[in-house]
Parts: sequence; structure tokens; C-alpha cells
Amino acid sequence: MIRNNPDSLQVTMERLGISYLDYEHPALHTCDDADRLSLERQGCRLKNLFLRDNYGKRHFLLIVPADKKVDLKALSKSQALSRLGFASQERLAKYLGVEQGCVSALATANDEQNLVELWLDESLQQEALWQCHPLVNTKTWVLSLDDLKRFWFQTGHQPSWVTVPSL
Repeated sequence: MIRNNPDSLQVTMERLGISYLDYEHPALHTCDDADRLSLERQGCRLKNLFLRDNYGKRHFLLIVPADKKVDLKALSKSQALSRLGFASQERLAKYLGVEQGCVSALATANDEQNLVELWLDESLQQEALWQCHPLVNTKTWVLSLDDLKRFWFQTGHQPSWVTVPSL
């Protein structure tokens, strides 16, 4: 079920005392869409991949720098998992409550049962500001990593910093 209500997310941010920069723009379904529009926004551009293991029992939100080409086979091996693959749109709606192209670190707000594991590329630890879609792809919020950590704590998601192999 799609639960893409940025107004509700905004209320949560206000309650937590989290501020952010708010950019509106045409719908961005991929990082390439943002490249074509040459949007100027503060913060680190990110790629958000919603993955599942080969058996569909475990689900992962993997966040990496936007220009990184992830080697899923090597990542599977390094994490001692059966083959990782992209989860379906149906699984995306079920677990993160968003449509394809709207996935971001903020979608963990919709994972109330904490069924999705949050993996962050270790190279992002030094990035102070992160660009995130607030459950829709017509906006980008820029939040500090410290505020995101507070947000994830509130949603019950403990991020794992992972070495993500590249192609």
C-alpha cells in the first residue's frame, strides 16, 4: 500500500525538532533524471536501492553515492547472503510504502514493523548533508546526517555501515 504523505512526514520532523532545506522540482525517477535537469541542490546526491535476498525473506534499503555502480554479486558474497536482487514494485509498496523513484532514507518511516534493514555505504559517513525524497519524487529535502540518525532511531532502524563493492 502506498503511504506517500510528505505532510505527515513533515509533522514528524517538526515533532523531532529536525529542520531541512526543501526543494521542489519536476518528478525525478532516477539519478539520470536529476542529471538531465542539472538541478542545483545542497548536500550529497544519493542512490537508493531496495533489495531482497534470493528467497525474498530479507529486505534491504541500500544507500550509496549517486554515481556509484554497485556490484550486487560481490555485495551478496561480502554480506554472506544468497544472491541479492532488486525487489519488485509490489514489495516496495508493501514494505516502504512508496512508489518506484520515491525511495529514500525517509521511507523507513513507513516500515513500522522494521522488516527492512538499512545499509549505508561507508563512504557516506563523511557527508554532512544528505538529499532525500520525502516519500514523493517531486521534492528533495536536505538533512544533516546527525538529524537522519535521530530520525532512524525514532523509526527503530539501526543503520549498518557497509563496504559496498563497485563494478
